[in-house]
Formats: sequence, structure tokens, C-alpha cells
Amino acid sequence: MSEKEKPKAVVVGGSIAGVSCAHALISAGWDVVVLEKSCSPNTGSPTGAGLGLDPLAQTLIESWLQQPELLHNSTLPLTVDLNQATDSEKKVSWTLARDENFNFRAALWADLHGLLFNALPSNIFFWGHLFLSFCVSDDKTSVKVKAKVLQTDETIEIVGNLLVAADGSLSSIRQSFFSDFKLRYSGYCAWRGVFDFSGNENSETVMGIRRAYPELGKCLYFDLGSGTHTVLYELQNKRFNWIWYVNQPEPKLQRNSATMKVSREMVQQMLQNAEKVWVPELVRVMKETEDPFLNFIYDSDPLEQIFWDNAVLVGDAAHPTTPHGLRSTNMSVLDAAVLGKCLAKWGAENLQSALREYQSIRLPVVSKQVLHARKMGRIKQGLVLPDRDPFDPKSARLEDFQELRQKNMPFFDYVPLLLL
Repeated sequence: MSEKEKPKAVVVGGSIAGVSCAHALISAGWDVVVLEKSCSPNTGSPTGAGLGLDPLAQTLIESWLQQPELLHNSTLPLTVDLNQATDSEKKVSWTLARDENFNFRAALWADLHGLLFNALPSNIFFWGHLFLSFCVSDDKTSVKVKAKVLQTDETIEIVGNLLVAADGSLSSIRQSFFSDFKLRYSGYCAWRGVFDFSGNENSETVMGIRRAYPELGKCLYFDLGSGTHTVLYELQNKRFNWIWYVNQPEPKLQRNSATMKVSREMVQQMLQNAEKVWVPELVRVMKETEDPFLNFIYDSDPLEQIFWDNAVLVGDAAHPTTPHGLRSTNMSVLDAAVLGKCLAKWGAENLQSALREYQSIRLPVVSKQVLHARKMGRIKQGLVLPDRDPFDPKSARLEDFQELRQKNMPFFDYVPLLLL
């Protein structure tokens, strides 16, 4: 490589992990190409997933934006982490655990992705390109990536110095290193929806949910019933995000996906079941949500390695996790930032040292966080754990309530020295 020639990274996956890596690697002086099988950028659909950004992720994302204030303007505060119990018969709720110094912010996935994507050069994205395979050169200085252009069925080759696998929890790149790898089913699914009430701020539905959950707009609500729980919080632009976790056997999913297409009958059955468990105000929001969707919750046991030669895993490809610690997006952003700093520190000529340091910083952290998120999900769903009886909010002890707090997550306030 000549002195003037920049090292090049091929990032597979254009989701939040992929665009975060693009920002971090460009900041480190690398050229970047992003391969994404979707044929165009996300258009900001009103449906989709909400997420919570921790303080470190907020700082990192703002450092990648030309207008850092855009992140604040497109999110709402989550300053309160509140766990409460709901009596399904009496339809009353009471507080179990409350933390008033939470300091997260709530975002819609599409809004956050749009911010990060729009702050990158558009010519680095190869839309409609399906990753096929890769091979590393004998001298370990380059990696050749093959991809299919979906519009033409043409196969192209891209040569770079580093392959970044940001291709999600079903990563095909990870599968090439762990041929027998399988995701672990959690034992439950999640009904999810984003209720858009713009133009209807004074409707009975909105006024009712605000009475039942008076701290919407700053609070992350967890409602715990017997063997189930919901999540509710407000998003920017007049939207409520809700999730309902339901215990059930693992389904037979189609096309290697964790999301199932739902029928009108499935939605109606879900709403009928919700009426038996949750307060009427929450059920009404569920009923008036357009296109609720269903996904099944998986994670994996922590990997022993997340880089090989010129290939490295980031985001959900490196650490599939359940959503209970609000870690997935935050881990992806921090993965990207640490990877970028390691590459800047060591330079492309010492790629193995850079990747080894990235792994040494991230692997111990994400391994503990994945296992803690798994434990939190099982507690809140009333499932069996080896060291305790199933959690029941009606009979649990005070010390059990404290386990519900988000701040119990290992490395909750951790900032790697490399980023200071």
C-alpha cells in the first residue's frame, strides 16, 4: 500500500451497526464500501421498532453528525426507569422499582438510521447487493468479497483490507467460522407496535393512556403481570412504542427470519388476550395501532472469538441478544467506535493487532451483557432460572424488585479508556 493510498473496509450490512462502522472507519482514515441487500434506503416507515440510547451512544452518534443537535431533536428523554406490577383481575398497577436518573433517550429505529445514513457520503453504499462469499489473500493483506447485484443477477468482486460483518443476528459471515452455530430461542415472542397519534392528541385513547401512564414523555414503563410483561414509552413526533412479551413454544419460521407475518385473525386473538391481562387504556392503544408485528426472541451463548485474519464481527453478528437490557443498538454503536479507534491507533499495517485489541475490549463486556439480558427476560417472563424460583410480582420480595432495574446491567456506565 502506498503512502497516499487509504486502507479499504468492506462493510456487509447497512443497518445501524453498518452505518455506525462506516462513520467510525471513515473517521479513522479508511475508505469504506457498504453492501446492503435492501434495494434502497429506509424511507422512515411509521411502523418499526423503538429503542433506547444510553449516554455513551448518544455522545458517539453526535460526534458523527455534522449537526449534533439533530439527535436531541429526533429523540425524547427516558429519565425514569419504572417497573410496576399489574393485577390482571383488578386491572390496577403498583410500583415495584423506580430509578429517576436513567438518562437514556428514546428513538425510532428508522429515525436514528436516517440520521446516521444521511450524514455519510451516498456513494459508499451499494444497495441491492447480496453478500455471497469472501476469501483472504495468502499474505493476509487483503480480502476479496463476492456479491450479487439483485437487479441484474450479476456477480461482482470487491477487494479491501478488512471485511466487517454487520449482517445481523442471522449473520452468514459468522456462519462461515461457526458452521454449527444456532441461535437460542428464549421461550417467548414479542408483539410490537408504534401508535401514531399525530392530529389526535386530545382523543380519548391518548388522554386515557396519559392518565394511566402519567410520565409518558420521560419514562420507560415496564408492566409486569403473571408470566408476562409489556414495555411502553413515548417517541418523538406523537408516537407511543409498545411491546408485549408472550411465552410460547418456538415456531417454525420461514426464510430464516425471526419475524413472522401476522394475519388479521392473529392480531384479533392477541387483542382478546390483552384484554384479560392489561389495563383498558393500554389495550386501546394496542387496538388502534396500525400493523402491529410479531417477532420471536433469540440470543446466543457468547462467542469465544469475534475476529479472524481480515474479518471482524460487529453488532448483532457478534453478540445476538435479547432486548431486555436495551443493549443491541448501544452495543453496535460502541463496537463501531472501538473498532475505529483501534484501527486508527494501530494503522492498516498492524491490522491483526488492531483487531485483537478490539476483541479484548469488547468481548468480555458484551458476553456479560448478553447473559444478563437473558436473565432479565426470564425473570420478567416468570420463567425458570437455575438459582431462583420463577418471579411473581405479587409475591416477590423487596430485594427481588431491585433486580428489575436497568442499572444492574454489567458495565452499565463503562467507557473504554480508548474512547476517553
